[in-house]
Amino acid sequence: MNLLDPQGPVAAANSTILVDSVFIMLTIVVPTIIVILAFAFWFRASNTKARFQPDFVYSGRVEMVVWAIPALTVILLGGVAWIGSHRLDPAAPVPGTGSPVRIQAVSLDWKWLFIYPDQRIATVNTLTVPAGAELNFQLTSSSVMNVFFIPQLGSMIYTMNGMVTKLNLRADNEGKLQGLSAHFSGDGFPDMMFDVNVISPLAFPDWVASTAKSDAVLNEESYKKLMQQGIERGRPTYRLEDPRLFDLIATQHIPPGPGPELLSDAGRPHSGGHDAR
Repeated sequence: MNLLDPQGPVAAANSTILVDSVFIMLTIVVPTIIVILAFAFWFRASNTKARFQPDFVYSGRVEMVVWAIPALTVILLGGVAWIGSHRLDPAAPVPGTGSPVRIQAVSLDWKWLFIYPDQRIATVNTLTVPAGAELNFQLTSSSVMNVFFIPQLGSMIYTMNGMVTKLNLRADNEGKLQGLSAHFSGDGFPDMMFDVNVISPLAFPDWVASTAKSDAVLNEESYKKLMQQGIERGRPTYRLEDPRLFDLIATQHIPPGPGPELLSDAGRPHSGGHDAR
């Protein structure tokens, strides 16, 4: 997952919120554990100095400590989460160098399709982006709800059929990252991962040019074959014939897939009717 090894500003902010939240919660957890051990040690049967108070019922000072410290912790933790989550609005711009790259992501059963409408290319289970550029994602699903997540770039976000969600990211360093599906979607879910190749801005046009030479063409007909349920072991690339393909998917002009289906009747409810003879 590498959540604590961010490679972009959004992931770095997510990591900061995570670390800050853990330390804030530890201010309650650690003292509580220490006090429990201290009480157990002091009030042990062999300690004659411990004062036994069988009639003790209430102490305002104790109540103040018991309620005030957790309340302040919750307020502080809530403030960190509230402010951080608003600053990390998925649709908020993430300024970068060079021209932004527009990417349309479609979650299929059980693979990821990435469409580059401006470059007229598409890839499956591999995402290639230039370092430092703002990445403008539009995301939808071909069937069931799913979740797009690149841990080292940050901000997991849902994909839903018939809807488009937006996410802006930036990868600061060249290298190979891993993306995944973070929402169970059927038998092929464990293999629903994708490579993220962050390359030099100067190498990105060359990659686009070589990908555009692919013999495979992505259009409505080939997309319907691609959306059939199955795990894609390779990393196919396509020339994009119709730049409106994503809009056709998102608006359900292309009917959605059936979603995961039961392979047997083991989990189906029985009708409860009587057998007519």
